[in-house]
Amino acid sequence: MNDLATYIPQGFGVAHAAAIGLIIALWGFYTPILKLLGRGSLNSQLHAVRLRWLQMHQGIEREHRVFDAILLGHISSSISYFGSGTLLVLAGLVSALANVNSVYLLTRSLAFVDHTMTLHLFTLCVFLLTAILAQCFFSFTYALRKMAYTFAMLGGLQATRADSPEARIMGEQSAVVLTEAVRSINTGIRGYYYAVAALFLFAGPYACIAATLTITALLYYRQLFSPTAKAIAKYVDVLKSVKS
Repeated sequence: MNDLATYIPQGFGVAHAAAIGLIIALWGFYTPILKLLGRGSLNSQLHAVRLRWLQMHQGIEREHRVFDAILLGHISSSISYFGSGTLLVLAGLVSALANVNSVYLLTRSLAFVDHTMTLHLFTLCVFLLTAILAQCFFSFTYALRKMAYTFAMLGGLQATRADSPEARIMGEQSAVVLTEAVRSINTGIRGYYYAVAALFLFAGPYACIAATLTITALLYYRQLFSPTAKAIAKYVDVLKSVKS
């Protein structure tokens, strides 16, 4: 037990453990909690829209599908943008870790930083930020790979009008992979929100807990009660009623 205590940073208490655990739990279980609260994420609801989109994609001749390619290209460009930006931020955080002693001394003059924080605890906070941004980067790169899979699957669809069961299955599975790609994008973007919450660790664990709960409430509001969420829910309901 004493050996384990030597690895715990000086000044690290139960409140710090609760703050870090809350960030990890709310970020990791965001989607399951959202399903319990309502209809699920907007991305899961929009799967029906993407499925309808690809059904229309298969219902016309190949030369009229340029608009579909533009939309998919826009998604890929957005992923590349976020991935590149995250890599720059990640490089800065790794540099801060490499020079943590100097960074620690520089932050002592900042009013919002907890001046009782020890160097080891400060290093842990910087490491947490680095880990969150690293996970965001992995999410964006994985989303880019999923988009590459989606392009390959769409390219394999037949050029003529598709009305066979096999073609329907191919279109449905293409929509699944596209939805999974967007889910990875959303995970990466959501990580930025929780990185902001982790920043409040430098002000103290209770400030971090308050920031984490506030940010999570904001995210749930946008997914469940915002005008955009209500519009998407109504759109999907109408789409399903038309299909039935």
